[in-house]
Amino acid sequence: MHPSLEKVTADVVKRSRETRAAYLARIDAAVEKGPHRAKLACGNLAHGFAACASDEKDDLAGTQKANIAIISAYNDMLSAHEPYKDFPTLIKQAVREAGGVAQFAGGVPAMCDGVTQGQPGMELSLFSRDVIAMATAIGLSHNMFDAALYLGVCDKIVPGLLIGALSFGHLPAVFVPAGPMPSGLPNKEKVRIRQLYAEGKVGRKELLESESQSYHSPGTCTFFGTANSNQMMVEIMGLHLPGSSFINPYTPLRDELTKAAARQILKFTALGDDFRPIGHAIDEKAIINAIIGLLATGGSTNHTIHLIAIARAAGVIINWDDFDKLSKIVPLLAKIYPNGSADVNHFQAAGGMGVLIAELLRNGLLHGDILTIGDERGMGQYSREPKLTDGGLHWAEGPGASQDETVISSVSKPFQPTGGLTVMHGNLGRGVSKISAVAEQHQVVTAPAVVFDDQDDVVAAFKRGELEKDCIVVLRFQGPKANGMPELHKLTPPLGVLQDRGFKVALITDGRMSGASGKVPSAIHMCPECLDGGPLAKVRDGDIIALNTQTGEVNVQVDSAEFEARTVAANSAKGHHFGMGRELFGGFRAHASSAETGATNLFYVD
Repeated sequence: MHPSLEKVTADVVKRSRETRAAYLARIDAAVEKGPHRAKLACGNLAHGFAACASDEKDDLAGTQKANIAIISAYNDMLSAHEPYKDFPTLIKQAVREAGGVAQFAGGVPAMCDGVTQGQPGMELSLFSRDVIAMATAIGLSHNMFDAALYLGVCDKIVPGLLIGALSFGHLPAVFVPAGPMPSGLPNKEKVRIRQLYAEGKVGRKELLESESQSYHSPGTCTFFGTANSNQMMVEIMGLHLPGSSFINPYTPLRDELTKAAARQILKFTALGDDFRPIGHAIDEKAIINAIIGLLATGGSTNHTIHLIAIARAAGVIINWDDFDKLSKIVPLLAKIYPNGSADVNHFQAAGGMGVLIAELLRNGLLHGDILTIGDERGMGQYSREPKLTDGGLHWAEGPGASQDETVISSVSKPFQPTGGLTVMHGNLGRGVSKISAVAEQHQVVTAPAVVFDDQDDVVAAFKRGELEKDCIVVLRFQGPKANGMPELHKLTPPLGVLQDRGFKVALITDGRMSGASGKVPSAIHMCPECLDGGPLAKVRDGDIIALNTQTGEVNVQVDSAEFEARTVAANSAKGHHFGMGRELFGGFRAHASSAETGATNLFYVD
């Protein structure tokens, strides 16, 4: 084990001692009460199985057969979630054949960030994670279940499901992926058309044609954004069956993996002799594995928020310094768009998660001794890959090494020696920066600030030609308390155009960018956020800002006494608290914790 990994792990364990112990005490007390269904009054139980077949009623009236909850984020607008329409039927049949019962316990909301990107609905996106966690808890609150299967893929949905699952940490859990869509228009070509549209060189017809060729069928979008980062992290924490994350939907192998997940969960209930509750599985080491996977693949910066909230749900306390320390020892081993030209299907063909996990384990950069949902308990089995033959589904040894070194590399020859995630600090606060997709010559920028309070104003200024210069765009009042912390990908094409024209440009914001963060350097998630009086709210047009994503420094070059004496600016952006349901989330905005503590309403945060 790498000594720095051991040190970070020990620090997290020590920091979490009290909160983790309290969490385990709560879930262990729930376990000791036995199967909850047996404690229900007759009227409660009759309601719980009223719609079941007669033989299932007999099964559920006793405690000899396990009842498996299905929690699904299905809707048929999200391409990644559309395949889930068939999963409950597959699951129920497989569970029944294996000697259990499965009930659809609840559906949770699932919004598509691709649809809401740059739109008012995006201001609900981050908070949808907490809503999903609460909806998951409601689905499980009937006390009818011995374990649960979770169906979700995208952005805030998997973090929400996982937080909800951890609130029922006494129940075993298996997460069931749906897989990516087949490869469509190459991502680089999609970005090229977007930039041409931003410049006015192609019209909406050409842009829509390009986007439709990229996002073209059921399945997850193929770039390595938050959705595919979710799948990677759930597998590297041991909550997916080995090698199951990136198998395309509507294929025989995908269906067999779904049925196998249903059978697998039955092995781990308290009714058997191999009890594996999720609250014990997701511990300090599992959370650190997720961070390592994120760094090794150049995954979504959203997880510098989500993982903190997920960890806290399990009584584990992590912070951005843990990400920063691990980033210094975990090299970038995958080149998936936006960090490279390949998509997740190319990653899978190159050996996928099996090759990545094996390489990290060989080099002492991953905890192998975590409790997983594989047949064996540790991570060693996750180097295997599922195969479908005449004899059915089985797992074979994976290729052992990358099948395409332009997509998956090795620790001895990494794409870059660090994980490409830097904690930013200086007199403008603390934030994060992802530089795995930023060319080295663009990673350090010193330029005058151009200050905005609304992303639409940035786009308008670009169209007027006012940003045709070296500049650092400062976009304020984008934090969770201000407007729900929407992603700001609407800015990526115009800022990319400016960079291509030879200008030195960067973005600093208390908002988010996420897994599609691209070639323009940025400092995001800046804390304290502007609405809380963060120093970014004191920056004025023309102030010189030095952004160095290599050293993690972000400073405004103004005399410290003068800067300190400045009044915090008021938010000039209006109309962000009403319409499109935003008026319902005033309480979420008011009580949201900082980005570094998970931007959440679910836990008390000092």
